[in-house]
Amino acid sequence: MPSRPELAALAANLACRRRLGLALVQGSPRELEDLLAALAPRREAASPAQENPAAAPAAPAAEELEQIQRQMGNCTRCALHEKRHRIVFGEGPAPARIMFIGEGPGAEEDRQGRPFVGPAGRLLDLMLAAVGLRRQEVYITNIVKCRPPGNREPRPEEAAACRRFLEAQVQAVDPEIICTLGRPATQSLLETKAPISTLRGNWHRFMERPLLPTFHPAYLLRTPERKREAYQDLKTLVRALKEGAP
Repeated sequence: MPSRPELAALAANLACRRRLGLALVQGSPRELEDLLAALAPRREAASPAQENPAAAPAAPAAEELEQIQRQMGNCTRCALHEKRHRIVFGEGPAPARIMFIGEGPGAEEDRQGRPFVGPAGRLLDLMLAAVGLRRQEVYITNIVKCRPPGNREPRPEEAAACRRFLEAQVQAVDPEIICTLGRPATQSLLETKAPISTLRGNWHRFMERPLLPTFHPAYLLRTPERKREAYQDLKTLVRALKEGAP
């Protein structure tokens, strides 16, 4: 008999699948068991710190991220600083089992200084919940930390200016799996021109870590018929957390 927390997690999963337009009955019982099993150990292990975060000492990884952010400072290393309002460094626990990397901040992210808080961010939260993950459990950042004007794609020299900080973030967060969101981030990290349609759902390597690309939530808002493929990618990611990525 599932426990009450497991039933609550399953209920949240089904609710998010409904909001994403996914079939509620799709997936085998084993897939649901795998989803709950992959999720439960992390929550149980983290519960003491979650109950009283102020009493928990700062983790070395979190301190390392703070140091990286201080080194970045009020960055003027590329032209993106000229029109930005805030640097969007990234957020999430450190270390984290999963690290999501998008392309760059949008208007709302530039206003708040936090990644993925606009419409695409709200969809990302739903996508995570649909596979039994919570935003608080993952680290999220972008290949550039300042908003490109008009939400255009980051230019190679802009991504290059942020690259050493991004790589330092990866080292500090030390994720088991990296998930890139969208074509620009995926092509930048993998140094390829291959289309996202052929890269997504397949395993790659970045900084000696497994990397799984999927579609960017902003693209899915414009092209909702691809949501199911992104959902399958995230199911692959969750399964790899339990069984190990290739």
